[in-house]
Amino acid sequence: MSKTTGLFVRIPLAQAEKLDRAAFELRVPKQELVSGLVSRYVDPSPAGLEELRRITVETADDSLTVGRHWFTPADPSEVLTVEQVAELLQVEEKAVRELARNGELPGRKVGREWRFVRRAVLEWLAGGET
Repeated sequence: MSKTTGLFVRIPLAQAEKLDRAAFELRVPKQELVSGLVSRYVDPSPAGLEELRRITVETADDSLTVGRHWFTPADPSEVLTVEQVAELLQVEEKAVRELARNGELPGRKVGREWRFVRRAVLEWLAGGET
């Protein structure tokens, strides 16, 4: 057995969940999964580090044109409309209005329109309230 050392890192929740899921599905400890990924993808030489900054696309033929593109994803809106909540929850707008009207879904009426805070809607959903 090779020597080991501790690795203590904080990673975004979404990536931690991906790691948990991969380890579960592959039935391997996260330690083994991370170690394998580092062995495969991390080369600390100058050329290897430069390679980490690139994306490699493998195709069956040479018909793909490759270029560069940068983007910054837009932050999701904190305040949502009925339509946006319906899309987020994957339900009909009528269901959102009814839940809000009955005080079951956290929202507030502004004039004649309902408005919802994204975090409150997601917390409501995670809480399993009906």
